[in-house]
Amino acid sequence: MSSSASPTQTLEYFVIYGPTPKEILEKYTALTGRPALPPAWSFGLWLSTSFTTNYDEATVTGIIEDMAARQLPVHVFHFDCFWMREFNWCDFQWDSRTFPDPAGMLARLKARGLRLCVWINPYIAQRSPLFAEGKANGYLLTRPNGDVWQIDEWQPGMGIVDFTNPAARQWFSAHLNTLLDMGVDAFKTDFGERIPTDVTYHNGADPVKMHNYYAFLYNQTVFETLRARTPYPVVFARSATAGSQQFPVHWGGDCESTFESMAESLRGGLSLGLSGFGFWSHDIGGFEGRPPAEIYKRWVAFGLLSSHSRLHGSGSYRVPWLYDEEAVDVLRFFTQLKCRLMPTLYAHALEAHTRGLPMMRAMLLEFPDDPVCQTLDRQYMLGDSLLVAPVFSFEGEVQYYLPKGFWTNYFTGKQLKGPIWVRETHGFQSLPLWVRPNTLLALGAHDDRPDYDFAAGVTLEVYELGYGEKTVDIPTQTGEGTVRFVVSHHSNQFSARCEGEVTDWKLLLVGISGDFSVEGGTAERIPRGVLATVGEGNRSVMVTF
Repeated sequence: MSSSASPTQTLEYFVIYGPTPKEILEKYTALTGRPALPPAWSFGLWLSTSFTTNYDEATVTGIIEDMAARQLPVHVFHFDCFWMREFNWCDFQWDSRTFPDPAGMLARLKARGLRLCVWINPYIAQRSPLFAEGKANGYLLTRPNGDVWQIDEWQPGMGIVDFTNPAARQWFSAHLNTLLDMGVDAFKTDFGERIPTDVTYHNGADPVKMHNYYAFLYNQTVFETLRARTPYPVVFARSATAGSQQFPVHWGGDCESTFESMAESLRGGLSLGLSGFGFWSHDIGGFEGRPPAEIYKRWVAFGLLSSHSRLHGSGSYRVPWLYDEEAVDVLRFFTQLKCRLMPTLYAHALEAHTRGLPMMRAMLLEFPDDPVCQTLDRQYMLGDSLLVAPVFSFEGEVQYYLPKGFWTNYFTGKQLKGPIWVRETHGFQSLPLWVRPNTLLALGAHDDRPDYDFAAGVTLEVYELGYGEKTVDIPTQTGEGTVRFVVSHHSNQFSARCEGEVTDWKLLLVGISGDFSVEGGTAERIPRGVLATVGEGNRSVMVTF
């Protein structure tokens, strides 16, 4: 329906009925677009140079080697603004004073197994050689009198690329392709929100309407450039509007290094997820300022239990040994945990791609009939089965809510019956991480990287499974196929079978005690329950109590 406020202004409404929040999101994203599936490697740990720190190839290599020496997996390395020469942003040229051999450097970093990302924006400084070229060819936004629109706000005399001009898009894309040819894998598409309205667009668009839509065209241009080179492109985007979820991933911008800002980041991310964005990240430790060690370590736990995880700051590096040695252990612990969780996480990434449901979910999405969950904004569901409650205090105190059912603490195996409010104190290698009842949680065999064969060596963890059958589909790295496992519970018997070619897998019955027998494999009692290993050549296993 539409409403007219004046002869020249019309407001159009779309009413989307669910009736559940999940159904509303599915219908909304069917209308505005669903997220592309990011590559599996992008779910690993991103490490950045940060913004204003001094760095060159020796600095970058030293950081990477120091991470490796501490057994800290790094999967993506990001070069922030100063890979380009100051006051030339953006000219897409490596600063030759600090990077005399950029192609060689990128090749050396990629030989270490890293993916590489560089920072860009849609502004062209007057000092950049591209400014005169863009001005001469009509690639930049102009004032109504035809002059190039300029401002000194970010870079001296900067102009703004006009993405409504197809030739300007091709020009911008060509410079990105040069970087991709060098070995760059992804772009951090910063800015795009400082867009004036006293301008003229190539296609004659209304500049007021274009203010928000500009971010869509900017990120679409970069994303499509990547998609022409790889079936699984990924950007690290800041600005967005309705439909921008098609070009993941987005991050929360320049947050402060405080617990308050950490909580605000979560609140904003959950709101973004309810707006159709399937993937979301934030600067671990906060962007502005240098976080105290306590905040850094708590943010690491939160950041590695987010869809995408990046260590990034403004004036200081975010490597853990700059805080304390415990921070090194915390980062290792949660990075390895996320890598192990990848069979489950990537299945939820596929769900975001096909259904429009976010990986990090506000509680009301999973529990729409529980009125308590309607306002919870300091905890979330990671997918449909893992409840995460980050710690936002120096003392480690946290209060959170468990909805109805028997929940199991992932770390300790402790069970609690909900609905219940819980107040606890946690050490730094812990936070409230609870598994929902009637869950099959798939954990992978690798804790050092996010991109591997998720089904090979998988462990199916069974939590409070009711009588009957439950299935779990393990995706491939491309998302183009799955391996299905079926677990049955009848009386005192659990059985599991693989409906694929995988023969090296395990079944963990969490919290199960008592004597048992096993068919189709071997089993042992471990602190978390009974672990059954399928026998060689078998595709099923049965445990009887």
